[in-house]
Amino acid sequence: MFMKYVPDTTKLGFMKLRMPSFLFSMAAIAVSIVLILTQGLNLGIDFKGGATIETAKPAGVEIEDVRGYLGNLGLGELTINEATGTGVNAEPVIVIKVATQDATETVDEEAATQAATDSILNKLEEEFGLPQAEFLKQRETIGPKVSGELFRSGIIALGVALVLMLAYISFRFRWHFALGAVAALVHDVILTIGVFSGLQLEFNLSTIAALLTIVGYSMNDTVVVFDRVREENRKYKKMPSRELIDLALNGTLSRTLLTSGTTLLALLAIFILGGPVLRGMSFALIWGVIVGTYSSIFVASSLLLALPDEWRRSNKVAAGDVPGFQGPIS
Repeated sequence: MFMKYVPDTTKLGFMKLRMPSFLFSMAAIAVSIVLILTQGLNLGIDFKGGATIETAKPAGVEIEDVRGYLGNLGLGELTINEATGTGVNAEPVIVIKVATQDATETVDEEAATQAATDSILNKLEEEFGLPQAEFLKQRETIGPKVSGELFRSGIIALGVALVLMLAYISFRFRWHFALGAVAALVHDVILTIGVFSGLQLEFNLSTIAALLTIVGYSMNDTVVVFDRVREENRKYKKMPSRELIDLALNGTLSRTLLTSGTTLLALLAIFILGGPVLRGMSFALIWGVIVGTYSSIFVASSLLLALPDEWRRSNKVAAGDVPGFQGPIS
């Protein structure tokens, strides 16, 4: 139904806005980098160490009650969420995360964190009216060394994903397209991390997963646009590059709006109804879909237009082309 409201022959001049959009993107990247360097990231327990406790949820106890029980223990950052256990007859559980406790003259960080988890369990035992053996399901500690390795591994995963995307686009199209696609991906990742830094949202392993998802989504959108650019180039070899790229962008506009719109609807439902556990990840994905759609049009395509137009003059079939294939799904 929605596609009926987007004419098949739109003639929007996207490339007329390439300079304003370029300046906007550069400003947004600069602000994001300044925020990251000055405010840093609000690293979650996954990346700065701490302890996780998983308990059963006794009948009649609400998550707000548990937050009230533990709020006055003076343990610093506590994350308390409700989740559903695993298995066929899964029951609701309470997941409590406490940050690594500061060392003192007589107690190191590990012992201080262990004492903090003991005080949490003792308090729950008192309030639940149950022995720990009946409600405690799991307790584990993540040391600063392990959490630091997780953070480095997450950043390396992002870097490897970008390099592999560069290699794929170079193989599937040409290096001109690869530079535009990877510039859009770097743009999306920096802006997403910048938003997390500016709003001081918790940055954890789920956020890394969201960033990798954003990379995949943005790349998919960019590949569809670039495939249409290549198709139109075969048909209109003498058309000016700016008009050719505008033609391709208009040709994929319905597909872009429909895909982004339906994805955002699903993510908004998760953000609103998914609870605190999924809120950070769903926010990252919502932001990523928005900037990914923007960058496919105004970053990747604009950079392609700014590069030498050798990709237009070459009649050689690019690697990965399928003889007889007439273009992308739009």
